[in-house]
Amino acid sequence: MDALTALADNAVLTWALLACGAAQFSKLLVVLVTERQWCPSVLLETGGMPSSHATLVSGVAAGVGWQVGFDQPLFALACALALVVMYDASGVRRAAGLQAERLNALMTTPVDADCCSSLEPLNINLGHTRRQVFVGAVLGIVVVLLGISQVGGLLDVLTRAASL
Repeated sequence: MDALTALADNAVLTWALLACGAAQFSKLLVVLVTERQWCPSVLLETGGMPSSHATLVSGVAAGVGWQVGFDQPLFALACALALVVMYDASGVRRAAGLQAERLNALMTTPVDADCCSSLEPLNINLGHTRRQVFVGAVLGIVVVLLGISQVGGLLDVLTRAASL
């Protein structure tokens, strides 16, 4: 089996990437509803509701746990990675976005106009609120587990869930 076939056969990766894509696409709908703007550029931007980073890593962790077992070290590794990514998205990256917002405000009223006249505003939409991360995480878990269950059968999912 070659590498591309192996990747295509990886249900966890496939469903996690589909969930991530759904999260990124839903940002377009969120902006359309909340700001009444059609803004396709949000499809390629970081930040916003929901967190596609959280969707991807939580979906992978849930899928790994489902396939290999929630008591396995591989699931622990996937969870640890997911927690670091989600903490970073709502912590460090969020703080960087807030700092960029303040720097942009300083650039609008420069003391020396020659110094800042050619600078582009910094991207302020870098991180996520805790709510955006939470919604993304739930979306990732739900999409991946539902997707895998369609492959393995809904009855198998219900049986496993009942035994937890």
